[in-house]
Amino acid sequence: MHIHILGIAGTFMGGLASLAQEKGHDVSGSDLSIYPPMSDVLARINVKIFDSYSADNLRKKPDLVLIGNALSRGNECVEFVLTNNIPYMSGPEWLKKEVLPGRHVIAVSGTHGKTTVTSMIAWILENSGLSPGFLIGGVPGNFSASARIGKSKYFVIEADEYDTAFFDKRSKFVHYQPRTLIINNLEFDHADIFENLDSIKKQFHHLIRTMPAEATIIHPEHCQAINDTVKMGCWSQIQTFGISGNCDWKITPKNDTSKEISIVNINGNEIKAECSVFGTHNENNMVAAMCAVASLKERIKNGLSAMKRFKNVRRRLEFYGEHNGIQIFDDFAHHPTAIKAAIDAVKNLSNERRLIAIVEFRSNSLIMGANRDQFVDALENADEIFILLPQDCSWDVRGLLSGTYAHEIHYSPATLVGNIMEKIRHGDTVLSMSNSSSAMIPRTLMGEIKAL
Repeated sequence: MHIHILGIAGTFMGGLASLAQEKGHDVSGSDLSIYPPMSDVLARINVKIFDSYSADNLRKKPDLVLIGNALSRGNECVEFVLTNNIPYMSGPEWLKKEVLPGRHVIAVSGTHGKTTVTSMIAWILENSGLSPGFLIGGVPGNFSASARIGKSKYFVIEADEYDTAFFDKRSKFVHYQPRTLIINNLEFDHADIFENLDSIKKQFHHLIRTMPAEATIIHPEHCQAINDTVKMGCWSQIQTFGISGNCDWKITPKNDTSKEISIVNINGNEIKAECSVFGTHNENNMVAAMCAVASLKERIKNGLSAMKRFKNVRRRLEFYGEHNGIQIFDDFAHHPTAIKAAIDAVKNLSNERRLIAIVEFRSNSLIMGANRDQFVDALENADEIFILLPQDCSWDVRGLLSGTYAHEIHYSPATLVGNIMEKIRHGDTVLSMSNSSSAMIPRTLMGEIKAL
């Protein structure tokens, strides 16, 4: 079967391309502005890609078109599909029909940490000899692909609450029917499709309503938004984790120099693993992953031991490089909570280094100012702040930051990089944060620094 994927350069749709090709389908796709790291992933699987949404891409009519959620009515390819009665479906629907039947689906949801926790679980299961299938919303450091079918009953998937497609406004994760669900945290995000946090809770509750009684839901005990969602109705088993309270898994306090994470369940059983990635938020991500694999009743000791070799997904606090004494990190953070976690994690590596934080406004929530009341506090540990704004930003970022931290606001990546280069000095650390890599700020900065 010839499958054409609209939006193939997105992390999710690119993963579907890998899975469809592995199942023996002839795969092609269309997108715009295809850039690393997904351009590298797509190059490795060697599918035909059109760098446009021209209807000419579909003249040799495919048997099926998978339409990504970034596509809408008015798109030339979408209109051609509808006009010519070409069979189409959403990516999550295809996944549900073609990949997930008969699998024990481990779904990782929440506002933050989905990609990292998904990667951790896949790595633990892989090193436990279980060869899981997976679909990771990024480029994992320990695997050669972001998605694969796998050889065991387990399939690990990043479960996004964003809508499925222009013709299906349910959250993507409703299609996955998990047997193990991690809800890592829950905050207001995706302001372009959700009115408030309550509307997001409703979508999570829709997911919970699809789960059988023998399924397991794992979440932090202290998150009120998750507790509220569960109280709306839950028919599955619940396991919680935390440092206090009536948790099923208690996190053992550790000293500042230890990399080992230890959790103990209510029966006194202890599991341990070394956390190879830095940052308190990543330690919490690892606890969620450990609880998930422990719930499967498999032999996971070797998998937990392998966590000392875990490499995080590209652009998750990725060390981009160092030159002339200047370090550069690249991160996907775009929500104030994630921005704060990334800044704090990098700053804690060395308080003696000056930290220059760059925030690119690319998410709809940032551009709309949905979490503006959290934004100032998120930046407090950075020494200098550079903001890259789109021309259509709908709120007064300059006014919010006025009188707070040393900051500059730019509307062009070139001028932003130019001004950073005027101020940067030996011993500085630069942290670039964006949920897009189209501006390629870390790469451009490194090139300029090497030319000093």
